[in-house]
Amino acid sequence: MTTTPRILEGYRVLDCSIAMAGPFAAQRLGDLGADVVKVEPVTGEWQRHAAAGGAQGNQINVSFLSLNRNKRSLAVDLKADAGKQVLLRMVETADVFLQNYRPGVAERLGVDYATLSAINPRLVYVSMSGYGEDGPDVDQPGQDLLLQARSGAMLSTGRHGEPPQPAGQYLVDAVTASTAFEAVLAALLHRERTGEGQLVKVNMLDAITTLQMQELSVFVAGKVPQQRSAEPHAHVYIRAPYGTFKTADGFLALAMPDLPTLGKVIDEPAFAEMSSEVHGWSHRDEVHRRTADRLVLRTTAEWLDALGTAGIWCGPVQDYAALVEDPQIKHNGTFVDYDHPTEGRVTTPGFPYAFSRTPASIERGAPLVGEHTGELLAEAGFTGEEIAALTAGGVVAETRPEQPGS
Repeated sequence: MTTTPRILEGYRVLDCSIAMAGPFAAQRLGDLGADVVKVEPVTGEWQRHAAAGGAQGNQINVSFLSLNRNKRSLAVDLKADAGKQVLLRMVETADVFLQNYRPGVAERLGVDYATLSAINPRLVYVSMSGYGEDGPDVDQPGQDLLLQARSGAMLSTGRHGEPPQPAGQYLVDAVTASTAFEAVLAALLHRERTGEGQLVKVNMLDAITTLQMQELSVFVAGKVPQQRSAEPHAHVYIRAPYGTFKTADGFLALAMPDLPTLGKVIDEPAFAEMSSEVHGWSHRDEVHRRTADRLVLRTTAEWLDALGTAGIWCGPVQDYAALVEDPQIKHNGTFVDYDHPTEGRVTTPGFPYAFSRTPASIERGAPLVGEHTGELLAEAGFTGEEIAALTAGGVVAETRPEQPGS
């Protein structure tokens, strides 16, 4: 057994998140040696009671098992004043506080950044959300499928004219987890250098949008549209209906509705006697077909209004053109512009996180081959003669951008 300390040993993380993205991010910190405290209600975190694929396990279902290793559990009622005081005491010695409460909940619980940073100014406070901390869609459900649909990603696969196909993974949850993980590491590095903590904000919409760096740059900067072919280029663990459906004028994404409620909205009487958790699994094909047969009768806007009013999780399936003009994307400032020495003005996805003290920025565009070879070797102590010899011998190369008019 090695006695070498793990890279994050000595750091304590208070994980107050639920479902997948937050717990997955915290788990990665634990995997690197952080002391991760799973702060959950006395009845257990939501994921303990929601088994993906019906995989219940013995005492811990597979969903929770997969996202919460390398943690200790603290079951506490944060709605009780004494419970909140327990958490506040732990904040005094914590390094990271991670939460994905709905907007406004942290303030109501008294565990918002302003409150906790007053107790511990060195605290790195990570707030995760679906669409951002504010903006036109701040209260929309931050659910993986709906965000896949909104991000434009679905319309890069599948047959032309057929319903777009989502990823076979919980893609948005996973990339948001990775984004939060890297943001924590960056904020901790900043603290090591300065001694100060900060507020870090991560949202799922920006995370999945910036993941598509190459595709969206091709669309925005290269002006090449998404065009699906007649043949596909190329979740079995979610109950029906769960997917994208054709409407009278487009498509919409529908995620895990209660079947009797859905039946009332779409006028499908067969759903009235169905159990979502039973028939949603055993009759997946039938449920999907009946849902598809109804949804095609009305427009996307009509269904979004009717389903949303009933509290059913649904959302539009957007292409990149719609995503770029999306009001929430514009509000978030997800895309950024910068000048490149050879490519001119460039618009591209920006950053999936926001640091209150150390914001990300673009200082350089993509370099030419060996554009900085000379300065890098000089910084490493090579003389001009040595650099010239290496260049002449083909060992290194340097390409300089052409000056305008040359």
